[in-house]
Amino acid sequence: MSQKKEQWGSRWGFIAASIGMAIGTGNIWRFPRVAAANGGGPFIIAWTIALFVWAIPLLMGEMVMGRKTGLGTIGAFRDFVGPKFTWMGTWIAVVCLGIMFYYSVVMGWCVKYFTLALSGAFKPGMTTEATEAVWQVFTTTPSQTILFHFISMALAGFIIYKGVTNGIEKASKIMIPTLFILLIVAVIRSLTLPGAAQGLEYLFSPKLEMLANPEIWLQAFTQAAWSTGAGWGFIITYSVYTSAKEDIAGNCLIMGFGDNLGALIAGMTVLPAIYALSPTQEFASDALASGNTGITFIYLAQLFTEMPAGRWLAAIFFASMAIAALSSLLPMIEVGVRNLMDMGLERKKSTLIIVISGFLLGVPSAYSLNFLDNQDWVWGIGLLVSGLFVAFALMKYGLEKARTEIINTKWSDFQVGKWWSNCVLLFPVFFVIITGWWLWQAITWYPDDWWNPFEVFSFGTIIFQFIILLLISWLTNNWLADKITKGQDITKQVS
Repeated sequence: MSQKKEQWGSRWGFIAASIGMAIGTGNIWRFPRVAAANGGGPFIIAWTIALFVWAIPLLMGEMVMGRKTGLGTIGAFRDFVGPKFTWMGTWIAVVCLGIMFYYSVVMGWCVKYFTLALSGAFKPGMTTEATEAVWQVFTTTPSQTILFHFISMALAGFIIYKGVTNGIEKASKIMIPTLFILLIVAVIRSLTLPGAAQGLEYLFSPKLEMLANPEIWLQAFTQAAWSTGAGWGFIITYSVYTSAKEDIAGNCLIMGFGDNLGALIAGMTVLPAIYALSPTQEFASDALASGNTGITFIYLAQLFTEMPAGRWLAAIFFASMAIAALSSLLPMIEVGVRNLMDMGLERKKSTLIIVISGFLLGVPSAYSLNFLDNQDWVWGIGLLVSGLFVAFALMKYGLEKARTEIINTKWSDFQVGKWWSNCVLLFPVFFVIITGWWLWQAITWYPDDWWNPFEVFSFGTIIFQFIILLLISWLTNNWLADKITKGQDITKQVS
């Protein structure tokens, strides 16, 4: 039974949803830390280059697939590459859902800390030991972590349940301007702190000689790959709802720049605050080396108490985190919902299946930080594999054919040159270098137990879980290829 095709109400609605997809907690808590650890200025240069040679080309490629097939990830690979490659679309969908299970937990942390900030839980004079105790009590109380995980999934599920125009688009049009307003308020307050200039100088000082360090490039490409949503299947899914005359290159450039702008504003908030409020240089260094959760929920929570009106800035900061998390959680759920709808289920039933499953399968991550860290590690690498699959699909279809016939249409504001095709051809090289580097890191962390699938960050845990997913994907390939309904080629609907 055919269902009436849903569609974005406006180009701005699609772009707002897509920018929301890209701007997540990784922009706000991961980018400032990684930028600081890699010299600031040189990292930003390498990260901007990565945007143009990895992230934006991959976003364009996803949009090509979504528009050409009019289907979610599973059906898109079946129709774009061939039925025997349906399993690649299944891989992308499952990796995305695997991230959704724990990402909802992370959003729950942000919502919890927003309520703590509003209630005045972070009082002047608190030490990092005190804020660490708050964090430990919260994360070791399953009733709390599971409750806020439930709140996050329920809120996101309600929006998806309402549909594309009345749900995702309407929410994104409110969330994305609100997110940028909150971030701008936070950055203005942070930059007016005495000593904030030191943080800005560190963030933007070029230090060009550091570009010779390969680690900076690896970290920059990793940040670009994970923060823009490239390779997640988001844009394949969101493209299904676009109109016939849509500027692929222009939209993807706006998505990429919007993502980078959000990350830079976050960096200009976090680093100046840390440098301005840290009592010593050693304190600032410890904060920046404390990992995503440490810098956000322990050090920043303490530093906010040191400034006038810090309670309100803390509330603004954690509200920004919660909105960024929600705007990225929506497309994760929609990837699953779209694939179920392609099998003939209606949106409401599909949403209930994905949201209930997401809540239940996210409970282990809400219960155990080690389990959450493991899932983040495994499926973060899985995203790079997903990007490789998209590149393979584009190469098999024909890069120049995709560029000249689908991307460079007569109504496009931007005409894309052969650089796009060349970048996609380089994806396997990028994949081998970046993935190889991460896996080598894992082996050096566990020189004796690198094979152990039950170590949090081991090489073995990646291989073990990848093999399970590959088996499931391969075994269901033919069944899913037959089950998915026929899509509509949006590129042929132009009058």
